[in-house]
Amino acid sequence: MSSMDQAIRHIRERRPRRIVFFTGAGISAESGIPTFRGAGGLWGDFRAEDLATPQGFARNPHLVWEWYEWRRGLIREARPNAAHESIQRLEAKLAHGSVTVVTQNIDGLHERAGSRNLVELHGNIFRARCLREGRIIPLPQAIATFPPLCDCGAMLRPDVVWFGEMLPDEAVDAATRAIQAADLLVVIGTSGLVYPAAGMVALHRGLSIEINPETSALSSACTVAIATTATAATPPLVDAILEEVSS
Repeated sequence: MSSMDQAIRHIRERRPRRIVFFTGAGISAESGIPTFRGAGGLWGDFRAEDLATPQGFARNPHLVWEWYEWRRGLIREARPNAAHESIQRLEAKLAHGSVTVVTQNIDGLHERAGSRNLVELHGNIFRARCLREGRIIPLPQAIATFPPLCDCGAMLRPDVVWFGEMLPDEAVDAATRAIQAADLLVVIGTSGLVYPAAGMVALHRGLSIEINPETSALSSACTVAIATTATAATPPLVDAILEEVSS
């Protein structure tokens, strides 16, 4: 029996009603967004200490914003893929609050696919934060001047979590509650190396399914590990869940 068959059998046996999708860079790679780790990752060309830390921003905010605007342009051209869309389809058909997406990604693709019950652990690249007032400001459009400024005149920084920074308490609390309450946890495209987010998976005590073409630090911790891509595995798993709900 294949791992996909095993996963579907578990879904049919347990008939989950509260589902959490915990997603990482792998789900967006198929939309054309490079992962930060592994061959071809964005980190290969840049030092994280220069571009993704508070210290790097303090040294050269212009350079950091140039890099982020390059990334924003790349992400803006990408589109949600079949995995993002399947998750949204499940959320739309189940009762409100039955499906939660907890993502480590900052690309906003889950939101663009239509997911609304969404926890963005690391922020969103299309938002900015005022350094003086702490206000969060939507910033979907291209930036012409670096660094961009708030209406109050203070500098804006990307509303993302940089290396050395803590995850927002509100996001951590929401993710923790959802994962602990879930009947089914589907982990998609994450290395399992980034903490504390990766440690959240250990909080789950129910059925867990990993989707990842490569073995990760989480593979052995999950009930079933499906060694394939997000777009190949997510739609049939969603179909299996919907079949049980409608039966």
